[in-house]
Amino acid sequence: MSFVSVSGVFKSYGRRPVLEAVSLEVAEGEFISLVGASGCGKSTFLRMLLDEEQPSRGTIHVDGMPLTGEPSRNRGIVFQRYSVFPHMSVRDNIVAATAFQTRFGWLNGAARKAAHDAAAKTLERIGLGHVADQYPASLSGGMQQRLAIAQAMAARPRILLLDEPFGALDPGTRLAMHAFLLELRAETGMTVFMVTHDLEEGFKLGDRVLVFDKPRWDPQEPEAYGATITYDFDARDGGIPYQRLEEDTHVFKPR
Repeated sequence: MSFVSVSGVFKSYGRRPVLEAVSLEVAEGEFISLVGASGCGKSTFLRMLLDEEQPSRGTIHVDGMPLTGEPSRNRGIVFQRYSVFPHMSVRDNIVAATAFQTRFGWLNGAARKAAHDAAAKTLERIGLGHVADQYPASLSGGMQQRLAIAQAMAARPRILLLDEPFGALDPGTRLAMHAFLLELRAETGMTVFMVTHDLEEGFKLGDRVLVFDKPRWDPQEPEAYGATITYDFDARDGGIPYQRLEEDTHVFKPR
């Protein structure tokens, strides 16, 4: 049985279609990379998985149950721009992610100490241990994004939704966060959906790479049709063979 099941989903804003006839079956623990041109509905699809938005038509089920119409704690999201709690220290941002999983949203005693110890380890792994007592406003944009990613992962959601999470990071930090994400995914078995414009990154991290595109196109009315999943590549065991056309681009072709 599929863990995430998307069946015949359409999404429109007023009379403008964004997505049409999107169907997908995803097993629990799979890492799904979403690629495609800007404006083809990838982020909209993530927001529907989060249950922040609902389909105009069609259904989405998670673990056999329809979505309820509001975000759930079993789904975490990281947007392209960092979103952390500005009034909390770096350490407390990570601890809060654990606290919010409890019934009353706070920790005390041994549970709080364990959360602090886990937060310290997480911050060391992502290179933020030295700023644990600082506030997000004192960090660079890339450091804040690292914190946002770590915060979402610390909550151990069953589904992690990533919307261009590594775009603001320098190459070295980006590689370190790739490793951190893959390690945590292996530890938790979480299902991941990641939007990226970097095809190489999509194949590196994903088990599958889904291409969103418009199968129908009217040059006189470019917004007349919505996008759908046009390709579903298996990226495991080295992925579909591809090669770089130009060293300074992200254009690939099959070998």
